[in-house]
Amino acid sequence: MKKKLLCVFLCVAMLSTLLVGCKKTDTDLDKGTTDQTETTDQTKTTDQTETTDQTKDETSNKPVEIYMFITSPEYADAINTLIAAYKEVKPNVTINYETTQNDYPTLLKAKLNSGETPDIFSSTSGKEIGVYLDYSKDLSDQPLADAMTDPVKEVMKANGEEVHGFSIKGNFFGIVYNKAILKEAGVTAFPQTFTDLESACEKIKKAGYTPFTTGYAEWWVFKHAFQHFLYAAQPEDVEGLVKSFVAGKAKIKDYPELYNDFFNFIDLTIKYGDQKPLETDLSAEVAALGSGKSAMVVGQGAWIEADVLKIDPEIQIGFDGYPINEDASVCKVIAGSDQALRVNKDSAVLSDVLDFCNWWYTSDYGKSWFSEVAGVIPPISGATAPDFEVIKQGNALVDSEGAGTLGVVYSTDSFHQAFGEIMQAYIAGTIDKDEACTQIETKWVELEAK
Repeated sequence: MKKKLLCVFLCVAMLSTLLVGCKKTDTDLDKGTTDQTETTDQTKTTDQTETTDQTKDETSNKPVEIYMFITSPEYADAINTLIAAYKEVKPNVTINYETTQNDYPTLLKAKLNSGETPDIFSSTSGKEIGVYLDYSKDLSDQPLADAMTDPVKEVMKANGEEVHGFSIKGNFFGIVYNKAILKEAGVTAFPQTFTDLESACEKIKKAGYTPFTTGYAEWWVFKHAFQHFLYAAQPEDVEGLVKSFVAGKAKIKDYPELYNDFFNFIDLTIKYGDQKPLETDLSAEVAALGSGKSAMVVGQGAWIEADVLKIDPEIQIGFDGYPINEDASVCKVIAGSDQALRVNKDSAVLSDVLDFCNWWYTSDYGKSWFSEVAGVIPPISGATAPDFEVIKQGNALVDSEGAGTLGVVYSTDSFHQAFGEIMQAYIAGTIDKDEACTQIETKWVELEAK
């Protein structure tokens, strides 16, 4: 009996041990499965992270092409230098840069109409910001907008606070001249009245120099000169004057500064200017001034000094306003930013384009590029201006006398081009002054009224 009880006890004990063992094994298996799952998830997460990082690297190194089509061929060398510098920063980005001047508006519109909008393109600032609004990215949330000076930003705006452009430069407009030639001819101070300008031209001619080089092969030269006469016609409200012409309410004959003084100036520059004024372009103007052939330049400004200095590093550059009539107070230089670069809002490489533009305005190299490479008035805050005479003299004149109004921004380049072509016809003798004025008034209404 005792033996039977002992056997039963041992069986029960063994069964309990087995059960305990089975329970422990189940727990260990569960634990093992959990550990295995965690390891698998961790491995999967690590693999995903590595794949994402790898994808990012591949994306950032993927070849990118940006098409940049803008005006201002005078800055071609400087912009090519800028592009080469960016290539060092982003080796995978290629910027295909194209520039032209005389036929730019026509070529740009052809590209837009064919659906080939450049990633970066240019226009006049001010009113023309609205012309290409449907193609332009609002840049107001970009670092470059914060870097922009307030006057530059103001002429880039549309729809209130939207910023639809940025500028290569600030500008000064006026007559660039060779001080040494004027001095040799006996002209002791730059003329401030039209009578004094006529007298100076005669003296310069007698001294063996051509008084003016005009650049009248370029339509845009006329808009640069004409804005000085617009300012003289209505100094307090140039924009209002232009709007009156656009509305068909104003007539050029109503303003002697436009009907008489502007055409008198054009006639004077033809009389004392290039032998073939309608064949003289920007490069010819620069060559004539830099070589000492001509004393004064029409329709240009701060942007030509660097190229002139390449021809003659010792030239004595002078800069002043346009002598309009006998009122010396309206002989003022004009300051402002007349050009806008635009970013195509539908660009296939928009983020890369914005990276480049922001780098241009905010990087150490980009900030130094304006003065040290391009030699222009920086359009950004805190940058040092280049050591150029036009800029130094322009600043001094603005400080002492004030500046005229940047009138070119109140009309679009469609009008300005038509205006230039009308003036070319006037110079060619195919139309007279009255016909030229009628055509100008018609184009203002036809092209600008909306």
